[in-house]
Amino acid sequence: MISAESTETSRALFHRARRSLAGGTASSGRITTTGSYPYPLYIARGKGAHIWDVDGNEYVDYLISYGCAVVGHANPRIASAVAEVLANGTMFGAGTVPEIELAETMRAMIPCADLVRFANSGSEAIQGAIRAARGFTGRDRVLKFEGHCHGWADTLAVSTEPPAAEAGPHARPRAHPYSPGVPKGVLADVVVCPWNDAQILREVLDAHRGELAAVICEPIMANNACTMPVPGYLETLREECTRRGILLIFDEVCTGFRTGPGGAQGLFGVIPDLAVYAKALGGGLPIAAFVGRQDVMSEIGANRIKHGGTYNGSPLCAAGALVTLRELGDPAVTAHIDAAGTRVMEAIRRAARDRRIPCVVQGVGAMFQVVFLADGASTRAGGGPAANDDARYALFRYALLERGIHVNAAGSACWFVSAALTDDDVAAACAAVDAAFVLLAGV
Repeated sequence: MISAESTETSRALFHRARRSLAGGTASSGRITTTGSYPYPLYIARGKGAHIWDVDGNEYVDYLISYGCAVVGHANPRIASAVAEVLANGTMFGAGTVPEIELAETMRAMIPCADLVRFANSGSEAIQGAIRAARGFTGRDRVLKFEGHCHGWADTLAVSTEPPAAEAGPHARPRAHPYSPGVPKGVLADVVVCPWNDAQILREVLDAHRGELAAVICEPIMANNACTMPVPGYLETLREECTRRGILLIFDEVCTGFRTGPGGAQGLFGVIPDLAVYAKALGGGLPIAAFVGRQDVMSEIGANRIKHGGTYNGSPLCAAGALVTLRELGDPAVTAHIDAAGTRVMEAIRRAARDRRIPCVVQGVGAMFQVVFLADGASTRAGGGPAANDDARYALFRYALLERGIHVNAAGSACWFVSAALTDDDVAAACAAVDAAFVLLAGV
């Protein structure tokens, strides 16, 4: 059981970290608290779908580094590929064979990928895709959807989690900065639209005719309770962008590869002009990419639209990514991921129904979230951030942690499913879910 005593080393490390790290962490999203204890867990090692903290507590991991460790922690094939690169030098400031092989592999897997450019994080790759769209079209403004997350960089750090009082009317949301420090000029260049409403989408596009370089979306609203697109919405988005000469960008940082070799493009059968990848791409190593149409990406290739980066296409990361994509390119692997996640999703639905606790489980087997809403309704038709019962979710999450199941601390984000999960790992999650709902029913 997790307690103050069983996580004492994590507590001590957090106090130490706060003396040198801002907030005690390396990322604003990484304060994954241990229930009521005001400090995160510190993880010492991982293997497959399991992690161990510095106090020796073991967990089945459904966070998997926010989706990065999709083929398992300490994957031996990735370790072997990386070791080979380490023995020969990690960076040269010149072309290497792994970056070519990785780009070729991505082209074969991704429907829209005529050409590829590498970056080091999702936020970075998003900036590359937006610059490509602006440079190609000669327009400055971009349409994004309220509640969709496209990284922390200023370019699109707008209306990700807008407070209800400042979000504006549903049909015409106001551009709201994600954080102090986002310039007003950024807000002026971003048009915000509610998600999943085709009529409002058309009205907003009409209101900004001739202004928009691109429309960008998360095909599955991964950072907002895995809200799914309503049937036909992505198709409408594609049609309207094509009709108006606007580039459509899919942010596949979360959906890429884990939902199948073709990511959301393959899942929904809708092909964007540009797409962005990170997380699952590297299998735990820091690599990202933006890909797209020949005519758009050729402007990058000709250096008319500038894009650089010292670590882009690092052979170390590219070698790990090649292993990851070769594994995820096997339909049996992604089928296993989907089946494992679907079992847990059904266990949550069953436990909620049996205990008469209103909640909805959204997403797909590879990535999903549990949303505690008073009416138990889906957020699929919603435009802005989901109104999750944060207190109930926190209690649920802590009850799972006590029983050795590690999931995202944020009720708005995802559970991610690893290819390394065994039947026993899934059974452990299902049993912990049932026990957690017994606890919730008694509160």
